[in-house]
Amino acid sequence: MTTEITDGVKVSVESIYQPEHSDPTNRIFIFAYRVTIQNLSDYTVQLLTRQWQIFDSSGTHRIVAGDGVIGIQPIIEPGDDHQYTSGCSLETDIGTMTGFYEMQRLVDGEQFQVSIPKFHLIPLFRLN
Repeated sequence: MTTEITDGVKVSVESIYQPEHSDPTNRIFIFAYRVTIQNLSDYTVQLLTRQWQIFDSSGTHRIVAGDGVIGIQPIIEPGDDHQYTSGCSLETDIGTMTGFYEMQRLVDGEQFQVSIPKFHLIPLFRLN
C-alpha cells in the first residue's frame, strides 16, 4: 500500500492483479485498486474531480479524467474516510498509476489538489 498526505487529506492505494479477468495471450492485464481517502483536516471536504496518469512498461501513457469517483462526488467530514474500488487494464503486465483529486473545502469553497501517490501494477508472478 502506498500513502500520501496533502493539505490534511490522506490517500492510500493498493492494487491487486485480476488473473481471472486477464488474458495475457491477447495482451490484456486487468488490475483492481482500492483507494481510501481520509480527511485528517478540521474542514469538511468534497471530492470534485480526478485525474489519473497511467503508464505501462511499453511506454504507453494515458490520462483519464472526470467528475468524482465511480459516479459520485463524496463529501468527507473531518475524521471520516471514503473508500472505493475501481480497475485498470494494461497491455503489459507491469505499470504504474498516479494522479490527483480536485477537492473543495465546504466552509469557504476553496479548491485544492490532493496527490494520489504513485503505485505499481504488478502481478505476483512477476515478483518471484
